[in-house]
Amino acid sequence: MSKYEHLWKYLQADGSLTLKLSFDKIKTIIGFDIDHSFLTYKKEAGQFGYQVGKISMKEKHITFNQMDK
Repeated sequence: MSKYEHLWKYLQADGSLTLKLSFDKIKTIIGFDIDHSFLTYKKEAGQFGYQVGKISMKEKHITFNQMDK
């Protein structure tokens, strides 16, 4: 099980075309602060129908986009 699996399942359950989540919201979902390892794990989102869009370190949020089905 991936350490980010709870996040991927959250995105899948939400089903929005685009979803912008703050780092704080992500921490609530996964139970820990997001770190640099996210860059390695972000490709896993595709297995749940999403791709990682913009990562804003300044505004502390990540945008996720639903992939074409």
